[in-house]
Amino acid sequence: MAFPYAGNAPPGVDPEAFSWFQTVDTDHSGFISVKELKQALVNNNWSSFNDETCLLMINMFDKTRSGRIDVYGFSALLRFIQQWRSLFQQYDRDQSGSISFSELQQAFSQMGYNLSPQFSQLLLARYAQRSPNPSIQLDRFIHICMQLQSLTDAFREKDTALLGNIRLSYEDFLAMVVTRML
Repeated sequence: MAFPYAGNAPPGVDPEAFSWFQTVDTDHSGFISVKELKQALVNNNWSSFNDETCLLMINMFDKTRSGRIDVYGFSALLRFIQQWRSLFQQYDRDQSGSISFSELQQAFSQMGYNLSPQFSQLLLARYAQRSPNPSIQLDRFIHICMQLQSLTDAFREKDTALLGNIRLSYEDFLAMVVTRML
């Protein structure tokens, strides 16, 4: 499909985002797939963004539920990533290009999450690359924060008294998790 804007950015789309969209849209379909997005995004260590994170972000900006995003969704996605990149750099206190355990703990605290060191360690074990000093790259930081926010929203819907704990059946728990997986 030929792109309908003949070299000019459509209304409401940043020209730089439009230019990058045309480069990333390698099959010239007028849409960006998870595969195309993954090929376009890199972490500070030049590794590609993780498949799961790319899928989460595509789903977040895919208004038609087609598994792809158009130029408007891509433009919004770039703004979204830039906001997360700024936050990531703010929490990467040692400027290493990744978030360490202590930086992750501090980030959660500053974002208003009261999470135990054990939970942060669990997230590091799940999302960090295996190494003597595990740390989180930008893509995984975005992934963790998106899921944490989504699950927190689901929890708050049930915790109407804001007590910090809820009672629910196993099936209600599963429904809460499944409906919040982007």
